[in-house]
Amino acid sequence: MSLITEIRQRKAILRHTKIIATLGPATDSEKVMGQLIDAGIDLVRLNFSHGSHEEHAWRIKTIRKLSREKNYEVGVLGDLQGAKIRIGLFKDKKINLENGENFCVDTELSLEEGDQEKVGTTYKGLAGDVNTDDILLIDDGRIVLRVLNVDGSKINCEVVMGGELTSNKGINRKGGGLSAPALTEKDREDILHAVNFDVDYIAISFPRDADDIKLAKQIFTDAGGKAGIIAKIERFEALESIDEILDECDAIMIGRGDLGVEIGDAEVPGVQKTLIDMAHEKNRIAITATQMMESMTYSPIPTRAEVSDVANAVLDGTDAVMLSGETAVGKYPAETVRAMSRTCLASERRALKKNSDERVDTLFERVDEAIAMSAMYTANHLNVAAIAALTESGSTALWMSRVNSAIPIYALSRIEKTLRRVTLYKGVYPASLELMGRTHAEVNKEAIDVLLKCAVVQENDLVIITKGDLVGVDGGTNALKIVRVGHLIDPQ
Repeated sequence: MSLITEIRQRKAILRHTKIIATLGPATDSEKVMGQLIDAGIDLVRLNFSHGSHEEHAWRIKTIRKLSREKNYEVGVLGDLQGAKIRIGLFKDKKINLENGENFCVDTELSLEEGDQEKVGTTYKGLAGDVNTDDILLIDDGRIVLRVLNVDGSKINCEVVMGGELTSNKGINRKGGGLSAPALTEKDREDILHAVNFDVDYIAISFPRDADDIKLAKQIFTDAGGKAGIIAKIERFEALESIDEILDECDAIMIGRGDLGVEIGDAEVPGVQKTLIDMAHEKNRIAITATQMMESMTYSPIPTRAEVSDVANAVLDGTDAVMLSGETAVGKYPAETVRAMSRTCLASERRALKKNSDERVDTLFERVDEAIAMSAMYTANHLNVAAIAALTESGSTALWMSRVNSAIPIYALSRIEKTLRRVTLYKGVYPASLELMGRTHAEVNKEAIDVLLKCAVVQENDLVIITKGDLVGVDGGTNALKIVRVGHLIDPQ
C-alpha cells in the first residue's frame, strides 16, 4: 500500500469546537489524564477554588509530560475563585426551611454558628447592598428568600421557596447589584502561582466591569505573567459593561450558573447567543460553560437534554465548551469528553460552512489581518483542503478562526507557548515547525509535510500557506501562497 493510499484511507475527521476539561481528584493519575488526552481534550482547567497549589503544580507537570509523550498540545487555563459570596456553616451540617417562615442572614455572625433561624456569610458588606423586597437566591436559586427588612448586620427574610440547605452554598441578589470586588486576597496570591505555573490562560471570576479586568491584567503582567485573559460573565453588571469588557480581554466564558441566578434561567439561552456574537465581532473567543453534561458526573451516558445543550452551543458558534465537575470529581471523565466530542462533531456538520463571505466588506488596518482574511476568502472559494499559518504569536490563526468555515487551519510555530495558546482557537490545530535558517522553499515543503503527517491532505489537494518575509518577527505575516500537494514547489 502506498503512503498516499494509506493517508487517503485514514484522512482525519477534525472537531473544530474545543473542549476544556477541569482537573480534580477524579483525574489525579497519569492513566486518567492520558485517557482525557486520547478522548480529545484541547485544554485543561485548574479551578483555584479547590485544591492546593502543590496539587495544581503536580497536575500541570503531569499533563505537560503526557502532552510531550503523545505529541499532542494541551493548553492550561487557571481559573481564579473570585468573590463568590457564600453562606456560612450550619452547626448541624444542614437545615430544612419551610415556605413562609422567617430566616436571617447575619453578616456579623460567626461563619460556624448557623442554625435553623440564622446563618453568617462570607461577604460582610451584604447588609449594605440589599433593601426591603429584594430577592436573595441561595444554592443556584434552589432556596429563595425575600428581604423583609435590614437591621444593622441582620438581613431578615421570609422564605419564599424552601427546602434542604447545607453549608457554604452560594448566595446571589436577583438582578445583581452586589458591590463585592472581583479580586480577593486569595485571588492575588493565586495569580502569582499562576505565573509560576506558566498557564496559557487565566480566567477572572465575577468581574463587574472593564476596570476589574484591567486590575487583574496589571497584577498578572507585573508579576511577569504572559497569558490570555478570560473574563467570566457571571454578574448582571458584567452584561451592562460587556462592550468594554470585551475590549480588555482575549476571551469570555459564559458562566451560566451564577449568571442564570442573577438574570433568571429563562434569559440565559438568548443572552448566550448574543454574547457569542458580540465576542466574534471583536475577534474574541467565546467559551460556554456550566452544567453541560452534569448527569455524567454519575452516569456513563448523557441525557438527551444535555446533548441538545452542547449541540445548541455549537450551533450558536461557540469556540469552546467546558466540563467542570463532570471530569474533576465525576465517575466517567474520559467517557464524558468522548460524549461531548461526538456531539460537537455531529453539530458541526450543520454549523460549519463550506463557503463563507464573512467580513468581505471590512476595511483592515493591519497587513497580517488582511492576509488572514484573504486566505479564508480564497480557501472558501477554491476548494482548498487546509491552511498552514506559519506564525510567531498565533494572531494570524486567531483571525482566521473568526470566520465560520469547515476548512482546518494549522498553526505552525517554533514557539511552544504559541502552540499551547492556539489550542483554544476554533478550528485551529497546533503543530511544531522550526522556521529559523530555512529557505522559503524548505519552509513550504516542511509545512506540507506536517499536513501530510497529520493526515489532513493528500496528493493533488490545494493548500494555502501564509507567512512573513522576516522569520521570528511578531505580526510580520505578509504573504499568501497556494500550493498543490505532491507537485514541485518553487523557491519563491
